[in-house]
Amino acid sequence: MQFKRILLKLSGESLMGDKQYGIDEKQLQEYAEQIHEVAQGGVQIGIVIGGGNIFRGLNGAAKGFDRVKGDQMGMLATVINSLALSSALSAIGQKNRLFTALRMEPVGEFYSKWKAIESLEKGEIAIMAAGTGSPFFTTDTASALRGIEIEADAMFKGTRVDGVYTADPEKDPTATKFKTISFDEVYHRGLKVMDLTATTMCKENNLPIVVFDMDCYGNLKKVIDGEDIGTLVHI
Repeated sequence: MQFKRILLKLSGESLMGDKQYGIDEKQLQEYAEQIHEVAQGGVQIGIVIGGGNIFRGLNGAAKGFDRVKGDQMGMLATVINSLALSSALSAIGQKNRLFTALRMEPVGEFYSKWKAIESLEKGEIAIMAAGTGSPFFTTDTASALRGIEIEADAMFKGTRVDGVYTADPEKDPTATKFKTISFDEVYHRGLKVMDLTATTMCKENNLPIVVFDMDCYGNLKKVIDGEDIGTLVHI
């Protein structure tokens, strides 16, 4: 499968690297280098980053925060991560534009599909921050929404795990990995690829998901080039 345009979903937790909190500069630099390499090959890249390394709305709600305010704090956490990635990309000469789902100029431009696609077609990385701009939606759902809007060929979900397994491989040593799996089987097995809203949106709009380990340097290019190192989730 050839990819002209992709939506790359990065987890906030992965940006922590070996730290307990915040952003690991080495990890950030490695992400930027991998993204730059793929962009240099002509692939258009839209990016959505989570905020779990700084604040997660659901965890905040469990500790007594109002859910809406907690989710808004989570959206701002994704903006901090997006600014960090934008800065790292600019430092190595990769043009990029930061869009936000909430109005916060001059931090970033207010997101619109048309501006994002225009940016991609100019060879810029389009970083889309602040989730969907609405509470009760995860950054998984935001990445599904943005992937569909920018008409991406696939969503690449970069995680700390190298694909989709029958169970959590970090907890169950007998877990086996799928090379490919259908959206329906993900439902029936109750696998946590993404939250249900995000998975449903991808299925209904025929946006395949490639789950792979982004923390292993060079994997982004390998998976774009079609190497068999992740799991393809499809209709």
